[in-house]
Amino acid sequence: MGFRKKSKSPPVLSHEFVIQNHADMVSCVAMIVLLGLMFEMTAKFAIMFITVQYNVTETLDTEDKPEPVSYYKYGPKDMATVFFYLLIAIILHALIQEYILDKINRRLHLSKTKHSKFNESGQLATFYSFSFIWGCSILTNEEFVTNPTFLWEGYPHIHMAFQVKFFYICQIAYWFHALPELYFQKVRKEDIPRQLYYICLYIFHITGAYVLNLHRLGLVLLVPHYLVELLFHASRLFYFNDFWIVQTVVKRPGLCLSRRFTLWALLFVITRLLTLTVSVLTFGFGLSRTDNQGFSLAEGNFNVLTVRVTCLSAICLTQAWMMWKFINFQLKKWREQSQIQASKKKAVSPKSRPSKKDSRGETFLKVIFSLVLI
Repeated sequence: MGFRKKSKSPPVLSHEFVIQNHADMVSCVAMIVLLGLMFEMTAKFAIMFITVQYNVTETLDTEDKPEPVSYYKYGPKDMATVFFYLLIAIILHALIQEYILDKINRRLHLSKTKHSKFNESGQLATFYSFSFIWGCSILTNEEFVTNPTFLWEGYPHIHMAFQVKFFYICQIAYWFHALPELYFQKVRKEDIPRQLYYICLYIFHITGAYVLNLHRLGLVLLVPHYLVELLFHASRLFYFNDFWIVQTVVKRPGLCLSRRFTLWALLFVITRLLTLTVSVLTFGFGLSRTDNQGFSLAEGNFNVLTVRVTCLSAICLTQAWMMWKFINFQLKKWREQSQIQASKKKAVSPKSRPSKKDSRGETFLKVIFSLVLI
């Protein structure tokens, strides 16, 4: 990990050297970009990496006097901005891992499997909480709460506020940074396909909403989804903490700790239904009935049947895949609980078992009680 002092230094530019010092090397690259601001020749290139590009100023007519308002579009230069904030995400990732998660891991003494899941949940819970608060602050300034038709009215929405564009830049940069982190964090081979699936899905959907000028819909769908994911990873963090308490303090390894996921399971299903409802409402009824129909790259208009069906199909397939994974997860937990209960029944001593006479008496009482009910 970055920022960590080692007693033995591995060979320079070896795999272990890169993994241990990747945050320091990335910090040097980011510092070179920042130093470019100090010189007039390189300042215009450095600004392209640091600041949000494609500023557009419009004048709004008010009662007193016209007021200029700044909006932003997207373009090829955004890739440079995404690259810079990808470097920042790698540095922040290493800081959280080194100064927070590793210290907690030393106290919990988890196995390698649980250690990997704890690090994953710790990083994602931090990101989801920050993104959820940021997204809610943006939505409070929008008209969605009072007027849901703002999702499709006036499409194409080529103009974005600074907060909206910077939000999407940071989202895309974070999920792209998660790809090299699979190597930097030494993720186990059996965990790589699972993490690659959801990382690529995030990149695909967020970038698609950004490029197709569907940033309003994307923001409305991301905020509740991030809330649900935050609850899941927070519940898993508490689960590992409770697991450590049960194993070391209470010393009851068979104690069930899965109740922390109940709220997450309920909100997960509700969010999937909400996502499908809003998506069908936007693509099936809203955009299909707007006046501005057509396909134009220059105007940023993608309101044609092919694009609408493709976007809606991608969302529906993703939600179906997530529900399938959710059902498998719940079945796995149910099997674990049933095995724990079965092991408890086997552990009951013969003295505590009811005798044949008692069981016959209970059967007789049950028959009498059923007859009385009839």
